[in-house]
Amino acid sequence: MKIKDGVHTFVVCAYKDSPFLEECICSLEKQSVRSRIIMVTSTPSEYIDDLARKHDVPLYVNEGEGGIAQDWNFGISKCNTRYVTIAHQDDTYEPTYLDTIMTKLKNNPNALIAFSDYGEIRQGQRVNKSRLLTVKRLMLLPMKFAKLQNKKFAKKGILMFGNPICCPSVTYNMDKLSTPVFEVKYGSNLDWQTWVNFATMRGDFVYCNRILMHHRIHEQSTTSGLIDNSKRGEEDMDMFKKMWPKPIAKLIGKIYKKGEGLN
Repeated sequence: MKIKDGVHTFVVCAYKDSPFLEECICSLEKQSVRSRIIMVTSTPSEYIDDLARKHDVPLYVNEGEGGIAQDWNFGISKCNTRYVTIAHQDDTYEPTYLDTIMTKLKNNPNALIAFSDYGEIRQGQRVNKSRLLTVKRLMLLPMKFAKLQNKKFAKKGILMFGNPICCPSVTYNMDKLSTPVFEVKYGSNLDWQTWVNFATMRGDFVYCNRILMHHRIHEQSTTSGLIDNSKRGEEDMDMFKKMWPKPIAKLIGKIYKKGEGLN
């Protein structure tokens, strides 16, 4: 079955020559309901071109300023659909991801975003349970209650101790959001900053507590690189200072930093 044209688009953001890119594309092609798939990149290569041709996926090259936020915003700009999912090149989606998320959105037209629980892929193995994942699931407990999904205090509350929302699990309702969606300020925490911005807006954070995608953790990922050069810690502290007095922000930041070692 195919979702009606003009409703949803998967945007695959390709960066350099990831060996996991094709696996990501295949997981989108295997969705139980079909949707439009496009690919964007600011690092064009023969490898990316070949995969786009092989899978008959339109490819758009960002010839402007590069960067994560810039590439994500560029990808969204190439969509003319109400709903958009930014698929990270290293990650995979369960066949029921789109069907489940679109059902949630159909039942809640006031949603700003809809997102799911997720697992990880570590050294080629799927990991659905870990200390870090358990903590994030506990942080998201308020979003299990439909009456809290549109409350500003609840939406902001789930973000005050860290970022429990997995960015590639998110589908955006572009009828409710302005562009550009992402701020260029951050390299690692641009998604966390975006959720905080959304939390102040009227509309729901719709959460599905089923594992509908898997996020790959590996040494070549952008997040791992940011952790290695300590930029992640600086950005984390900046985010905590937005929501807490400085002394409390520093204390939470120290605790939060310990979790980075799990990555």
